[in-house]
Amino acid sequence: MAKRTFRSALLAAALALTWGLGTGAPAQGTVAEAASSAPCQTGDHGLLQKLQKQHASKTLDPLHITDVNFLSDTTGRAAGNGFLIGTSNGGCNWQEIYTGQWQFDQIVFPNNVTGFALARTSPEAAAKLITTNDGGSHWKVLNTSGQVFKKMDAQDGQHIIGYTSNGAYKSSNGGTSWTKIKTPANTRAAIFTDKSALKGFTLTVHPGIGYKLHKTVNGGTSWATVLTIPSGTAFGGELYAEGSQVWALAYGESGMSQVSYSLYASHDGGVHWKRVIAQSTAGGGPAPGTGPALAKKGPASPGGHPGNMQLIGSSAAYLAGGSPAGGKVGVGRSLDGGKSWSNVPAVLPGFDARISFPSVKTGWLAVTNASNTAVYVTHDGGVSWNKKFSLPDA
Repeated sequence: MAKRTFRSALLAAALALTWGLGTGAPAQGTVAEAASSAPCQTGDHGLLQKLQKQHASKTLDPLHITDVNFLSDTTGRAAGNGFLIGTSNGGCNWQEIYTGQWQFDQIVFPNNVTGFALARTSPEAAAKLITTNDGGSHWKVLNTSGQVFKKMDAQDGQHIIGYTSNGAYKSSNGGTSWTKIKTPANTRAAIFTDKSALKGFTLTVHPGIGYKLHKTVNGGTSWATVLTIPSGTAFGGELYAEGSQVWALAYGESGMSQVSYSLYASHDGGVHWKRVIAQSTAGGGPAPGTGPALAKKGPASPGGHPGNMQLIGSSAAYLAGGSPAGGKVGVGRSLDGGKSWSNVPAVLPGFDARISFPSVKTGWLAVTNASNTAVYVTHDGGVSWNKKFSLPDA
């Protein structure tokens, strides 16, 4: 039923744009199906030119893409500092959905109409949770009861989980009200995998020990330790989960534009763990943890910084990476739940990257470097990439 509703929304939006439907048409921001006769374009698609001139004249930060979120292999959005764009035909054509005050950190669209974002009004301002019900054309601020979220998940238009630097909060009414989830002391990362936030994991720091990973199946009433990661220093990390897959990223130190970190994977819901990446660097020192790892470097080495991860089903996992020192971005991947790992050679110019993989083979990569920003697509699981949008046109 959900797929039928989603396809109906796309079709209605396409008709609205093609035939100029009146007040009954879907909102402007809905990413509509492009007309089949429209030629496939490249470059900046003629979008955001006015905004680019404004940034240049006011010596503001150049326009750059900060996140990308795709509902399917062909339909999705890219967001940046003051703009949101979208495509419905695999990047051949894009439409300008929003320009304004919001500088987006993260976007999540559970469907083609309802969306949520963490965004700020200036680089120095605290991020706010905002929402849209017209595909992204208009946004309103949600009351998060004074909590500042660093990351959020939205499984549908009602169930949202916001993650702070030391805990998690859940809402079952679209962000109108929030309930704190009980997490262990010294939590630095968390992830919950179901709408009711009953099943989840946390990463905690412990001086003199390192990191511990905990699991709950009762909404935080009780927690069980499932993994200990010895480390001389423990700052924080990230957690990702999908189905039976759980991935934990634990940071070491950083220096000389290099980052040390370890990436652990469980293919059976946290019962057994494998050290997948152990990246030690000259600037950051030893990677957290002990024992052998499948890879001594992450994607986009030397000293690459890990970006976000994307998990698909019970076996596929992708990790973005960017190297300020090397000036390249790339991805690493596992197609068997962490039993093996490979880093695809980093060939794209950039120092920061965000990925969105709606399926195992097709993924989208947003890249930023000192002079431009771009969106790329892969149809072979990250082996090769094609540029679909760039600012400036290049």
